[in-house]
Amino acid sequence: MKNNKPVIIWLLSGCALLFIMVMVGGITRLTNSGLSMTDWHLITDTFPPLTEEKWNEAFDAYKTFPEYQKINQYKEGGFNLSDYKFIYFWEWFHRFIGRIIGIVFIIPFLYFLIKKKLETSTIKKCVVLLLMGGFQGFLGWFMVRSGLIDNPDVSHFRLALHLTFAFITFAYTLWVALDLIYPKKNEIITPLRKIARIALVFLIIQIIYGGFVAGLNAGLVHNHWPLMSDGQFFHESIQLEQPTLLKAFTEGKSGVQFIHRTFAYVVVFIMVLLFFKSKKYSLKKQQIKGVNSLIVIVLIQFVLGILTLLLHVPLWLGLAHQLVAFALLSTMVYTLHRFSK
Repeated sequence: MKNNKPVIIWLLSGCALLFIMVMVGGITRLTNSGLSMTDWHLITDTFPPLTEEKWNEAFDAYKTFPEYQKINQYKEGGFNLSDYKFIYFWEWFHRFIGRIIGIVFIIPFLYFLIKKKLETSTIKKCVVLLLMGGFQGFLGWFMVRSGLIDNPDVSHFRLALHLTFAFITFAYTLWVALDLIYPKKNEIITPLRKIARIALVFLIIQIIYGGFVAGLNAGLVHNHWPLMSDGQFFHESIQLEQPTLLKAFTEGKSGVQFIHRTFAYVVVFIMVLLFFKSKKYSLKKQQIKGVNSLIVIVLIQFVLGILTLLLHVPLWLGLAHQLVAFALLSTMVYTLHRFSK
């Protein structure tokens, strides 16, 4: 680990930046700021407009797109340049961090490559990371594009894809770092590794549906727990809002919320199962730490999800829910790594 310390710091710094970027992305979504920048340029919009004239030009351009024409110009109290600057800041900051991540990944990678500080296996993994970063940038553009044509909102499918791929990129970066932090392999505990893999799969599905909920604003309906509105577990509106159950569970607000809230029980159950199954084995300290942390974090996340729903998704709770989702994924990756390597 000593020889790999600079590389490990580099990878963990990338993880930290990805975490910050997803948090800022959450703020961008919750403040409806994502469509404020109507074009994308690699160099010219690195910094926000620096003069009042440039701000007015950007605002005039924004006025030609559906979000302003169909929503913001009809807001009570109006929508002025000051309002526009607020939403512009969050989208610009989100993109700016993306540029910083690109620099942080590419320049140190080239340095370590030239200095021959990377093993062949690590080089291959880092190339995959760079490709994933580039693809994530494309997904961001692809998502925003969907809200600039007719409908003044981004596709919830594209939003979920953008969000989930960010989580996956973070998870893979962390995995590569863990490979270097723990070069010695543990004895693989196959039954626990199997449960941990299943838990990760269901957690990813839950993250995808979290993206659907965010994209459809589905957290603003059926704000009751443990049952949905009118004392129903499976609300009647689920079958009424879309022609088929498949569409209801992927495009309907009630159906998407139903899946997200139901899968929360599944994720908790699998992690509790992992916890109790692990008691049958003589585990190493790192493995025990991982399993115990999973239980604590998943229960915190479960409670946050309930509160977010009951309180109609306030900004701070929505962000806290997303932050703990990151912590849960990080702990899940760490635990699976300790059972796999």
